[in-house]
Amino acid sequence: MRAVCVIGLGLIGGSVLRAAAAAGRPAWGATISEEDAAAAEQAGFEVLETEAALRRAASEDALIVLATPLTAVQGVLRKVAANAPHSWLTDVVSVKDPVDQEVRKQVPTAHYAGGHPMAGLSDSGFLAGSAELFSGAAWAVTIEERTSLRAWLESARLALDCGAHVVPTSAAAHDDAVARISHLPHLFAAVLAAVGADGGPLALSLAAGSFRDGTRVSASPPELVQAMTEGNKPALLDALDDALGRLGAARGSLASTGGLKSTVDSGHQSRISLEELDAEPRETSTIALGENALSRLRELGELGGRVTALTDEAATIEVPAS
Repeated sequence: MRAVCVIGLGLIGGSVLRAAAAAGRPAWGATISEEDAAAAEQAGFEVLETEAALRRAASEDALIVLATPLTAVQGVLRKVAANAPHSWLTDVVSVKDPVDQEVRKQVPTAHYAGGHPMAGLSDSGFLAGSAELFSGAAWAVTIEERTSLRAWLESARLALDCGAHVVPTSAAAHDDAVARISHLPHLFAAVLAAVGADGGPLALSLAAGSFRDGTRVSASPPELVQAMTEGNKPALLDALDDALGRLGAARGSLASTGGLKSTVDSGHQSRISLEELDAEPRETSTIALGENALSRLRELGELGGRVTALTDEAATIEVPAS
């Protein structure tokens, strides 16, 4: 199994390190956080300086995983270019198009396919993670025109080894999607938390399930939320415009007729659709890993398909039966 070098050992990076090691891969990491480094070493993992970790990755032909905030990616890629320019490379950053562009600019000789596991907690740091964090989760692995099949397979195999299923997608389609189902909810959670606090001690003393569920992710480290939301600005602006239009329509209806039926019914039906999709039977098929395999995988991924297993010759993919 290919060794893994994880740069950044917070919640996600630390969990990748644990999961890769649990799957039997040689694994080591690097971090600028003294706290995370100490915790990882105490857990039995080898933690090196970033340059040393990258040089080892180059010598052992390891897969490098960038697990830093988006704001730190550029600096880390400079070190990759200097120490492991021909490496296998992936990332777990929550925005894909900016990372893809930066990789192509700074390390064009790397074998790169971007990744994003859709799993997390409001807590942060190495101690918050676990080898089971990604179990059953979706893990996007991007396919661009310049993505090689071998690079994509390396990133996808890591995701599968970590217990996730793989959703093939383009970087742009990924960013559009997560703006609506991840980044917009983070902003809404922040707004909801602030509006609730504006109600004073009585409001907060009465806060129960709906408020706590709706604001849970606002407990995430603000600098991480800021980095991922601002890093996905174009797609998030589109999602915000959609949301503000719906909120404006709800306000107008409430002010004029006193009714919110359209808004409530639409949201209810959308949530039911999500639950139905989760419960829907899936059909399993295989795709030969030959010419045009990546374009076919990306097409199926963006239609709700997911890769659940890989061999040297084929990908096993599940698609909604409908």
